[in-house]
This record gives sequence, structure tokens and C-alpha cells, in this order.
Amino acid sequence: MSDLRLGVIGLGCRSTLADLAHQPGAGSAVVAVCDTDPDALEQAPKRFGVDVRATTSLDDLLDEGVDAVFVLTPDDTHEPIAVRTLEAGVHTFLEKPMAITTEGCDRLLRTARRTGARLYVGHNMRHMPVVRAMRDLILDGAIGAVKAVWCRHFVGNGGDYYFKDWHADRRRVNSLLLQKAAHDLDVIHWLAGGASRLVNALGGLVVYGEITDRRDRTGERMIDWLSHDNWPPLSHTGLNPVVDVEDISQLNARLDNGVFAAYQQCHFTPDYWRNYTVIGTEGRLENFGDGLGAEVKVWQRRSEYRSDADMIVGVGGSDDNHGGADPLLVAEFLEFVRHGGPTLTSPVAAREAVAAGCAATESLRGGGVPVQIPPLPENLVQYFAEGQASPA
Repeated sequence: MSDLRLGVIGLGCRSTLADLAHQPGAGSAVVAVCDTDPDALEQAPKRFGVDVRATTSLDDLLDEGVDAVFVLTPDDTHEPIAVRTLEAGVHTFLEKPMAITTEGCDRLLRTARRTGARLYVGHNMRHMPVVRAMRDLILDGAIGAVKAVWCRHFVGNGGDYYFKDWHADRRRVNSLLLQKAAHDLDVIHWLAGGASRLVNALGGLVVYGEITDRRDRTGERMIDWLSHDNWPPLSHTGLNPVVDVEDISQLNARLDNGVFAAYQQCHFTPDYWRNYTVIGTEGRLENFGDGLGAEVKVWQRRSEYRSDADMIVGVGGSDDNHGGADPLLVAEFLEFVRHGGPTLTSPVAAREAVAAGCAATESLRGGGVPVQIPPLPENLVQYFAEGQASPA
């Protein structure tokens, strides 16, 4: 089996996915990289070998005859870059969120279908052990038919992750209900077996907007300033010059199958994890922790409060790579490039996560008025459900 020739567009934090994919002689090799940062390009030969093509030009990268690319750039560039790679007939891994508008997602879906180039969106949480454990319990009937899914996301590193660079600028991300919540909205939909169709939300910039110490961090990366000593939240310094995204938000949704959902996100909590609660007709499940050592507890009989659930499922995984999800994500993408077919992730589901986040943002910034989400045409949904086997 010859190696797949891979290109990497964007050598930031998520380019660790490309390191996992670079397996020369074992099925795949990174042969070209593209970035606007000369320091990142200078490091490319150490990561991917001296023969790697390092360029600032997307055209140059595509001229290398790559079979597939990883698009790992800032959110506002996802759509235009992926449209170009798909138009070039190159199978494309696109980091989440798929785009920063619902219309952008729909454009990408139509382009992938028309060109026949395969589109894969990096929703790695579908491979996380804690999410798989909850999903398996639901499919096994442990709580009956799902009627409600709630998620509380405590973003303890929010000040470092999202308010000191481009993530804080709504022109680049739309809102953190896309950039950060796209994962959770996708998981909510997956656990519920549906997609949001009516959404409303409230939220605001209530802490980080008070910090006046700002500076341009061009040339820096998040790992340069991340520190657990940056506490309490109002002690942060050096925020992005533009800070106009919300640091707390809460969303309510009604899904197309009648399930109700709620999502809450806070970027100034001391702890960093996500808590899901799924309520069915015959019980309730909830995760405690979301990494190595996490547990999923299931309650199946009436009682007052009790911590001794009727079923406790331990969660495996690892301490790194998002609980071991990233290697599984990369392996699935490489297999998908070679053979096509259905995958655990879904470009249509990725669109639905963005659509829910966009609708919630519109509602939040419009006083909480409910917003309807239009469904995709059924023939487009079917094409991706069948694994993108051939163009229409």
C-alpha cells in the first residue's frame, strides 16, 4: 500500500493532528505544509522530514499533488480554504467549526457533493470515551427513549484560550457558541438522535469586558501565555485588542424529533470540564468528569438524592489527545480518504451544530427571540449519509 500524500494548511495548536497522520512507509506522509508564519514553516522539516514542501501559498501546496489535506486554520478561513481544496478535487479534513455561518456550511456541502471530493469535519468528541459510553448506554436502552439533553460547560481556561487572540473577535469566530460550543452541540444532537430546529439564547460579556489591559499578540501562540496562575479571571492581562464575544451564554432548543436541549457555557469558572445529563422515559444518566477516570452514572428507579447510582460505567481513554480521541479521528479520516463510506463524524451533523450556534447567537444578540433553523434538502442529507461515494 503506497502512502497517501498529505498536505497541512495551518501549523497552529491543532496541527498535532498532522503529526499523528505523518506515518511514512506505514500508509500516509505529510509532503507539503502551508502557513503564513515563517517560524512555523522553519520547524516543518523537523516535524515532517527534510523533503517536506513548506510554503505560504495554497496554490503551491496543491501543486504538490496531495491526495488529502488537513485544514487547521482560524475559523473564518475554513470555508474559503475548504472550497478551494474541494474544487481542486482534494479530499479535505476540516477542523470544526465547519464555517462561521450556516450559509457557509451549506456552500461547503454543495461543493463537496458537486466535485466528489470527500469532506470530513473534525468533531473528535464523537471518539471520546466518555461520549461513546453515554451513547452506548442510550442505544442499549438504559434510560428508555431520550426526551431531554442538558450540557453545562465549565471553561476554566477560557481567559487564556479565547480572550487573548483572534478568538475574542466576533468577525473571526461569530461567537463562542460556534468556536467552543460546536463540539457540545454536535454531541447533544448525537445523544438525542436529532437536530435543533427552534433555538433561543441569552448571554453576555460580563467579566472579560471589564479588563482594559490589551495588546496585539501577533507572532505568539496560546502556549506562550497559558498559565494556571492566571486567576482569578479579572487578574488577566494582555487581552486581545478586540473583545466582543460573550463569556457566558445559555441556549435552549427544540429538536426535530421533539427532544428538548439546553446548553450553558461559562469562561470564568475555576474548573474545566463538561457535564452532560440525558433524561429518558425510564431513567437518567450523567457524566462525572470527561477525561481519564471519568464515570457515567445511571439512575433507573425513584428515590431522593443518592450518589450510589443503579449503574456506574468507568471510562477509559488517556490523559492526552482529548482522551485518546484524536488518533481515532485521524485514523478514521485516512480510512475515509482511501475508501469513502459512512463515518462516525458527519458533515451534515457538523452543519447542524453550526446552525444551532448561529441561531443561538442571533437570538442572544437580539434579546432572546426564538430563531428557526431551516433543514437541509433530503437529497443532500442522503448523499453524505451514504458516505460520499460519488458526485451527484
